[in-house]
Amino acid sequence: MKTDKSKQSLVTKLTPEVVPSPIFTLMSRNPALAVCVNHFVSWDTSLCIHINRYSTNYGIATFFKLISRMGDGWFWYAMMLGSFVFYGFEAILPLMTTLLISGLGLAVYKILKVKTVRPRPYQVHQVIVLGERPLDVFSFPSGHTLQAVLFTTMLGGYFPELLPIMIPFTILVALSRMVLGLHYPTDVFIGACIGYALTFWAPNVHSFIEQTLPIA
Repeated sequence: MKTDKSKQSLVTKLTPEVVPSPIFTLMSRNPALAVCVNHFVSWDTSLCIHINRYSTNYGIATFFKLISRMGDGWFWYAMMLGSFVFYGFEAILPLMTTLLISGLGLAVYKILKVKTVRPRPYQVHQVIVLGERPLDVFSFPSGHTLQAVLFTTMLGGYFPELLPIMIPFTILVALSRMVLGLHYPTDVFIGACIGYALTFWAPNVHSFIEQTLPIA
């Protein structure tokens, strides 16, 4: 009996648990979608576990932890400061536009977090290794990826010279969230999509600031 219990415990730890967000739960109420949703969530979980295995390497874990911390905001502050240094007052309007769009992204991110209440991978799956302290409780969507794509698209549109630096960093930020056990691949993908979609508001926000504030 003891042997059976130990085997059962081991299976429980190694078997990917499927814990979808309320959105997936709502979709699964339709019998026609239930099977597809289950397969999709299982794939999402399995890929998350596979990517997180790289965190067992100390060098890889340390590298992505640094990337994640820089993605907290410090890297983007440096990009904005560099833009102002090189472009002077011409950069003020683009930077203000970027910050306002970023604020909109933060609002969307906060709303989705409390509405979907999806647990982070390490909270659900014992095989997931937590490599960095999370900034909040819930997983969906990835705010780091949302802001990384948003800043790269916005600043890259105004200052293309920064793209060779920002694009690789954005990719590394997205990877870091999965390697460190903080997000599922779908969290990262949807975060990236939201960040990019919000940049379509940039022309309107840019015009609004230009007409409202006396910026030369």
